[in-house]
Amino acid sequence: MKRNAVLITILFALSVSLISVSAIFWEFYKLNKQQYIDHIFTKYSVIAQIYREHMQRSSSEIMLEANLAVYDLFIIKDKKEKKDILEKSKLLKKEGFKSFGTSLMLNKNGLFTKNTVTNLEASMLKHQKQIYFYIESPDSEVLIKDERLHPYSYLNILYFYSMVFIIISLSFVLVMQKLRPLIRLRKKIALYGNGDMEISFKTKNIDEIGSVANELENTREKINTILESRTLFLRNLMHELKTPIAKGTIVTQMLSEQKQRDRFTSIFKRLETLVEEFALIEEVTSLGDTTEFKEYRLVDIIDGAIDMAMVDREKVGVMISTDVKVDVNYRLYTTAIKNMIDNAMKYSDDAYIKILINEKGELCFESRGECLKHPLQYYIEPFTKENPSKNSFGLGLYLVDSILKAHGEILAHEYENGVNRFIFA
Repeated sequence: MKRNAVLITILFALSVSLISVSAIFWEFYKLNKQQYIDHIFTKYSVIAQIYREHMQRSSSEIMLEANLAVYDLFIIKDKKEKKDILEKSKLLKKEGFKSFGTSLMLNKNGLFTKNTVTNLEASMLKHQKQIYFYIESPDSEVLIKDERLHPYSYLNILYFYSMVFIIISLSFVLVMQKLRPLIRLRKKIALYGNGDMEISFKTKNIDEIGSVANELENTREKINTILESRTLFLRNLMHELKTPIAKGTIVTQMLSEQKQRDRFTSIFKRLETLVEEFALIEEVTSLGDTTEFKEYRLVDIIDGAIDMAMVDREKVGVMISTDVKVDVNYRLYTTAIKNMIDNAMKYSDDAYIKILINEKGELCFESRGECLKHPLQYYIEPFTKENPSKNSFGLGLYLVDSILKAHGEILAHEYENGVNRFIFA
């Protein structure tokens, strides 16, 4: 998920935008529709007034129809049609009101005025894209069709909503289109990190991503030049050093005094060891091809490391099952284990090392001795050693750390009950 955080953020922003716009338009649609219904419903007051006068004056139905026709209102007389409309129509709004009437009455005391109050209900109905007004009273009812009015239409709002929806969607497509070069650039960077030094970042785009890609291309060219110069320098240096070391070793054997012969032999052996360690460092730091990684039994690698260290096998306790396998570069991983054995032989109290797998499945090297005086980071720096008198250049743990990093592992250290425990984690 973290690798696609930008894409997920954009998708989230798009979703939130579309949902927000949809919610706003939906609320606007409901409000606009209600306002439209409320506005046209006011027409019922005109109908109610005409109908009230008709009831008060007891005028003919022809007169009522004539008064309604002025406002393009027509009474539905057909009983079947009227029933069908009342049953299938949708109620838009309904409201009750009172009709007040006054009439002269005669009794034994003479003429008097009688006031009457009639409860009426006005309903606005929609049926087959037409608007109807239905007026009910306790004694009568009438269904009136309005020729002018039509039900509320959502097409305008739908049109604007569709336009906004399309614009937001197109914006997302354009953003994704702009991000495609960034995705390709990330893949190229990954290939470059995996050792493809000839991959090109160059692009013709002139936007911000194109500028970054072109700057990366310039940086790649500079890094490749530096790496080539470094590799050439180290190889030439090691080649040029081996010749005088070999000559010096031969000349040393011609010395007559044994003491001087042993001293110079020790010097040239140390120089030869240093050149070999430099060669290993150059190989580890330039390792980018994992095709040389193969599956081996861990006990076979440890056996090879013991042979390289040239130590007594009784001084190395191997407590590892033959079923344990690792996917590594055999030569480099063997060298790392060999250096751990050498380290234990030099600095442990009893020159004994125990190699085992801990409960986490990590390779451990245990030896008795004093706790490290400095943090582990101090010892994995090149040319750093605990005791300057020891026959070492201080590259052992540095090499181990570099080899482990090339294999996706790290070197860790623990001290418990007088035991130093180095871990390939």
